[in-house]
Amino acid sequence: MATVFVTGGSGFVGSRLITRLIKEGHSVRALARSDAAAGKVKDLGALPVRGDLADVAGLRAAVAGSELAFHSAARTAGPGTREQFWADNVDGTANLVRAARAAGVRRLVHVSTEAVVMNGRPLVNVDESAPLRPDSRAPYVASKAAAEQIVIDANGSLETVVVRPRFIWGAGDTSLLPVLVDMVNSGRFAWVGGGRHLTDTAHVDNVVEGLMLAAERGRPGQTYFVTDGEPVAFRDILTELLATQGVSAPTKSLPYGVARTVAAVGETLWRGLRLKGAPPLDYLSMWVTSLECTIDITKARTELGYQPIKTQKEGLAELR
Repeated sequence: MATVFVTGGSGFVGSRLITRLIKEGHSVRALARSDAAAGKVKDLGALPVRGDLADVAGLRAAVAGSELAFHSAARTAGPGTREQFWADNVDGTANLVRAARAAGVRRLVHVSTEAVVMNGRPLVNVDESAPLRPDSRAPYVASKAAAEQIVIDANGSLETVVVRPRFIWGAGDTSLLPVLVDMVNSGRFAWVGGGRHLTDTAHVDNVVEGLMLAAERGRPGQTYFVTDGEPVAFRDILTELLATQGVSAPTKSLPYGVARTVAAVGETLWRGLRLKGAPPLDYLSMWVTSLECTIDITKARTELGYQPIKTQKEGLAELR
């Protein structure tokens, strides 16, 4: 069994990953930025190491002695300036890569996202050959794409592998479902163009399965999409997720053209005036809620032996 280092261990994916690693007998050290984060990873059975992705020297000390590292920490989609996204997702990733290489880590597995190939167009049966979009209008997308490129370029003396899940969901979610419920309850949610477009999803247990397989079998320098295996109608899956929380899905819908204009104006105003928080509708939210995103996971199935281990029915039952 290996000594494993994890960033983002107190988060949704990171905590599930730590649980899986501990269950399989690995010794886990997890970076923790706060007392609360340290307490959570300790409760999971990992050794919390206080530190920050901005501190290369501290990272090197934290990761020392680890054979394998998983990078799950990131500033996720939501409020934040382009500079903040870049500092956390790009500079932070570069710092971890440098620290891992200096500490002699054998392999780094990076948690990316399907969003790295988004820039306002539908993604239909997309695979790993799609180009990264560090030029995206959405700061989260641009920063995650640039971070992924850093990880791929670092492959050499340090083996690097990237896993890209799409629309992570499941019990223990602290971001997507709670935010969705709050938006519906406050009357701030509307379908864009009816919400009937197809989307792939990735239950958190399937994401962790993909990460574990990438650590064991992934080809160095390669990227792998992982999903639940079958696309569903965006409106249907969100309606099901809301129902698990006793919330009825709204019926109101916003035309796509109107939503696009609202997002463009909002993004321009918030960025130009440096307003706090997020605009009423940002580019990424508009793309996710209005454009098809279906993914071909043949590469993960073929090279990693990946198969989803949790069905949508099972995941929804857990949420209920």
